[in-house]
Amino acid sequence: MTVPLLELRDVNTYYGPIHILQGVSLTVGHGEFVALLGGNACGKSTTLKTALGLVTPRSGQVLIDGVDVTQEKPAARIRRGLAVVPENRRLFGPMTVMENLQLGAFTRSNVPKEDYDRVFELFPRVAERRNQLAGTLSGGEQQMVAVARALMANPRLLLMDEPSMGLSPALVEQSFDMIANLHSQGVSMLVVEQNANMALSVADRGYVLQTGRVVLSGVAEELAHDDELRRAYLGR
Repeated sequence: MTVPLLELRDVNTYYGPIHILQGVSLTVGHGEFVALLGGNACGKSTTLKTALGLVTPRSGQVLIDGVDVTQEKPAARIRRGLAVVPENRRLFGPMTVMENLQLGAFTRSNVPKEDYDRVFELFPRVAERRNQLAGTLSGGEQQMVAVARALMANPRLLLMDEPSMGLSPALVEQSFDMIANLHSQGVSMLVVEQNANMALSVADRGYVLQTGRVVLSGVAEELAHDDELRRAYLGR
């Protein structure tokens, strides 16, 4: 049996006395796109932070390639191949696009020119804006830079937190076209998203969180036609 790239096993995470994640288990396989769905304050972002090591669970395990990393710091997990595109992009606005990309590669030494060429080929607009201050870009352009910055770490698993947040409907579609393109090239992804329709249209599998618990999981296409999910999250 193939060992998952990322696995959360019966994770219980607290913020003070508040029990946020309640026995959450999930896996992301090599080359897989897994969508993590749910409404506001259901624990989606906390799940991502737990995977990255920004939050340590009170019980349960986080494993990368079958290795227990529950007590490891974020920097150690990044060295194992995790990279994140945070909610609201979190670019360094006073710095240029190129400087943001260089920060994305901070864990690596002697980054080859080909790696920059790769992200410029994926995102021609980023190449055009490379000398522009990141804070002056449009929302869609900032999203491209945020993803390009994460890719500069040469990650094995890309964690994305609400990639459609704050974008117009046209840009949401453009953003998921970009995500689908990355997935087609073999990039493994765990994507937190409220837009269930869009996420399930391109994901392999999905998990649905409700008040800190996984209430549904399965193949994306099947989830998209699940009556309970459609009523609760797709508005049908």
